[in-house]
Amino acid sequence: METNLTKVRVLYADTDAMGIVYHTNYIRWFELGRNELMRQLGVAYCELEKIGLNLPLTKVSCHYLSPAKYDQMVTIETKFDYIKRATIRFNSKIWDEHQEKILVEGYTIHACTNNEGKIRRIPQILLGLTEKFNINKGE
Repeated sequence: METNLTKVRVLYADTDAMGIVYHTNYIRWFELGRNELMRQLGVAYCELEKIGLNLPLTKVSCHYLSPAKYDQMVTIETKFDYIKRATIRFNSKIWDEHQEKILVEGYTIHACTNNEGKIRRIPQILLGLTEKFNINKGE
């Protein structure tokens, strides 16, 4: 299964007064990982928008295991969990720089909608990824 690894250095603006990454920034990093995974697979989000496809977030889960701190390098690991009729789930892990310790793990689920926000089936441009990269169809 295809996986994307993206490295990020923790900025001062990403931290709280204790120098620890503020909890919502991990969700932003999940998004960064999703975008990079899609780009790596040849289906950039901007291309999906051009064909009237949106993937709004419907659920997020984030389990905080160990804090990231200011100026630390972290690695965002992102992979597909499944693609169903009208939803996609991505699994994410945020590691220390050398992938020795998981700091955060979680997932996001996205609905497939048109530009009016109505649910639609996943189009072939995304379904084709299930065969090409052995992604679970999650029937």
